[in-house]
Amino acid sequence: MTVRWGFLGAGFVASKGMAPAVHDAQHATLFGVASRDAARSAQLEPENVYGSYDELLADPRVQAVYISLANSQHLEWVEKSLRAGKHVLCEKPLGLNAQEVRSMFATASECGVMLVEAVWAQWHPRFQRLVDVVSSGAIGDVEAITSRFTFMSDMTNNYRLNPQMGGGALLDVGCYQVHAWAALTGGAGVCTLAGVHRELGETGIDLTTEVAAVVNGATAVRATSSFALPASQELEVRGSLGKVHMGEGEAFSSWNEATTLVLNGEVEHFAPVNAFEVMVNNVSQLIMGESGWHVSPEQSVRVAEVLDEIQSF
Repeated sequence: MTVRWGFLGAGFVASKGMAPAVHDAQHATLFGVASRDAARSAQLEPENVYGSYDELLADPRVQAVYISLANSQHLEWVEKSLRAGKHVLCEKPLGLNAQEVRSMFATASECGVMLVEAVWAQWHPRFQRLVDVVSSGAIGDVEAITSRFTFMSDMTNNYRLNPQMGGGALLDVGCYQVHAWAALTGGAGVCTLAGVHRELGETGIDLTTEVAAVVNGATAVRATSSFALPASQELEVRGSLGKVHMGEGEAFSSWNEATTLVLNGEVEHFAPVNAFEVMVNNVSQLIMGESGWHVSPEQSVRVAEVLDEIQSF
C-alpha cells in the first residue's frame, strides 16, 4: 500500500529533493503536481498534472499534500489542504509566526488529519543518533550547543529577499538550528535571549543573524545564520562529561553522502542516505496507521515561538 501524494509547488526543493524521494519511497506515490507552470509540474513525473492548487485539492484520490510555496503562502494553503481532508507535510518554517502555526495545528485537529513540518534534516539517521546520544546522558548534562549554517547567494528573483514573504536568513537556515535546540533540550521550554546581532540587506531582510541565548536555564546556545558568509555548517553539543559534534558531511543538509558523528573523540560512520525519502516513508506510514516518526506539533509551535522572540529582540 502507498499514499497518494499531491504537490503544491514545483520549485527547486520539490523537484530536486522531494519528487525523487517520493518516486523512490516504498510507501508513497507521486500522484499529482500543481504549480504556476504546467510544464515544470510535468518535469516531476507525476501521474497527473493539475491546472491549479484548488483543482488538486478537489481530487478525492489525493490523500496527502506536500507544500513548498513561499513562506507567506503556507498558512493559506496548509489550511485549505487540511479543510479538503488532506494530510499535510509543509516546508519549514511552517508559518511566519507562532500564531499562524497554532492556527494550522488547530485546523488539523478540527479536521482530523495530520500536519507535519518538513524539517527533513531531523529524519537523518545521524541526527537521530545525536539526539539519542544526548538524551542518554553519554555526555552528561548539556551545557552548550553551538551551530552555524551559512552560505553566499545573491538570491536573484527569490522570495527569500522579500521580508513580506517571510524572507531572510533566520527563517530559512536559522529554523534548522532552533529546531536542533528543541530536539536536544527536551523542547527548549524556556529560552532566554542574551543577544541578537543582525546585518540587513537592501530589501530589509536579515542577511546574517547571530543569536546567543540560554535554554532551560542551563544550556548556552549560539547560532549563526547567513546568506552572506562563506558556506559552513556546524553543530556541536558540549556536556559536563564530554562532547559530540557532526563530522564529515553537512550538519543540516547532508544529502546522499557518507557522514560521521564524533562522540568524545570516537568517530561513528553513517552510510549515504536521502533524508527526504526517510521523511516521506515515515510520514506515509503514519498516514497509513503504521508506526513512524515525525517532528511533533509541540516542537513546531515552540520553535515558532522562539523565532518570534529572536525577531522581536
